[in-house]
Amino acid sequence: MTGTRIAALGHYQPAKVLTNHDLAEIVDTDDAWITSRVGIRTRHVAGPDEPVDELAAHAAGKALAAAGLTPDDIDLVLVATSTAIDRSPNTAARVAARLGMTSPATMDLNVVCAGFTHALATADHAVRAGGAHRVLVIGADKMTEVCDWTDRTTCVLVGDGAGAAIVEAVEGGETGAAPGIGPVLWGSVPEMGNAVRIEGTPPRFAQEGQSVYRWATQQLPALARKTCERSGIAPEELAGVVLHQANLRIIEPLAAKIGAVNAIVARDVIDSGNTSAASIPLALAKLVERGELPSGAPVLLFGFGGNLSYAGQVIRVP
Repeated sequence: MTGTRIAALGHYQPAKVLTNHDLAEIVDTDDAWITSRVGIRTRHVAGPDEPVDELAAHAAGKALAAAGLTPDDIDLVLVATSTAIDRSPNTAARVAARLGMTSPATMDLNVVCAGFTHALATADHAVRAGGAHRVLVIGADKMTEVCDWTDRTTCVLVGDGAGAAIVEAVEGGETGAAPGIGPVLWGSVPEMGNAVRIEGTPPRFAQEGQSVYRWATQQLPALARKTCERSGIAPEELAGVVLHQANLRIIEPLAAKIGAVNAIVARDVIDSGNTSAASIPLALAKLVERGELPSGAPVLLFGFGGNLSYAGQVIRVP
């Protein structure tokens, strides 16, 4: 059997930073209102000349450099995004072109905020099935481009960015102390599919925030614990928990309810806002870059949001 591991990570955010005080000049809000409700202080905003594939390519380049690989070492590119405006070429193909790749398979996955964990599972399955040897997995979104800047309930939430991971084969099926990718737990709640939306022409982000909050706080802890069970990891053994960075009021109680009492909990939402599919790889890459998670440590990743879809797995830190 062939196993998998994450060989390296990379992340990228645009240079422009939008603070809560900046937002107060655009819409009827203030810093106290935003921080008390969602915990966000700043977010990064891409310019009109910075498309999603450019954000993705920057993150991918950093992951390749960290792994000591060249673009031609990759045979499959998966990009999780829900904010690519063009249908074709897809974002993955444009990333491959930007990086100068020669013949990779390229595919986009649109699972909104759970996109990266779906893409990571897809990469894991492709490698295990022999369909790929090394996969570039990217979560990238430009949420500010689909935001209604007159709606203070949503415009205060969003930011732009990208995170990337290199997934590669580990022969023999036993990863041992090497970074590994555990079995995925994924699914959806179809009757809540309209709770998070990016619809219309031009497309605009909207959500039923209270519905998502209730579902996440009530249903997600049991799903997260089941994800740990599938990897043979007890919640108290987790070194880190990286949930979709939607709202600090969701993230902090959930980690406690999961039972991850010894884990570092990602709180990148404070500085980055909700970056949709980018939020998990962004937060994870930053924790690793800062040395807060040791190599080989088990970390729970869990994405949830649009459709209403969810996916999670326990990975080992590269």
